[in-house]
Amino acid sequence: MTFEEVVTWLRENASAEFAAGMAHFGIRPASAYGIRMPALHKIARKIGVNHTLATKLWEEEGSHEARVIAAETADPQQMTRQLAEQWATTLDNWATCDSLCMYLLWRTPFAAELVEVWSRRDEEFVKRAAFALIACIAWKDEQAGDDAIAAFLPLITREAHDRRPMVRKAVNWALRQIGKRNAALNARTLAAAYALRESRVRSARWVASNAIRELESAPVRRRLGLS
Repeated sequence: MTFEEVVTWLRENASAEFAAGMAHFGIRPASAYGIRMPALHKIARKIGVNHTLATKLWEEEGSHEARVIAAETADPQQMTRQLAEQWATTLDNWATCDSLCMYLLWRTPFAAELVEVWSRRDEEFVKRAAFALIACIAWKDEQAGDDAIAAFLPLITREAHDRRPMVRKAVNWALRQIGKRNAALNARTLAAAYALRESRVRSARWVASNAIRELESAPVRRRLGLS
């Protein structure tokens, strides 16, 4: 598909009602057509990998939906740190942020480097991206070793004090995904979470308590062979 064909598809499938309803879920992009995710996944599969088109959709069209499609169709091997940085600085809502991490950035060879740099940044959605990336690496990267995954725990502990909901929820997501990866990481994550729960900062205690609740739950323990 060409850029013009994708833009036409976006316009033809727009729903002002659904776009307005996105705010109920905290999704408030500067521009949105109001198209449901299954439809976006379908058109992305039809396009396939097309890095040139993805770049144009992200940078020139720029709507939430165009950027989700871009995240799904960009080539992780053609991504550069500079381009990842450019895209991250334009993030304005959690859904686009998480799509960028979930469908693209975790598959780049420099994902862990982005985590380290972005976790120290102040911009709300750049910082969220760091922890969404941790969650996606722990969830999806089968080649990552336990020590490499556990190396993210100090970053989580350091930044769990951030009171902004979009950041602390991503920090919590990252903590939970590490702890659900396997039994060994479950133990290491719970140790970190229990220590974090002693923090004087309310947001840090919430991050820890919420993670402990899930990581010690019967379904997680059964899946990890712990009960």
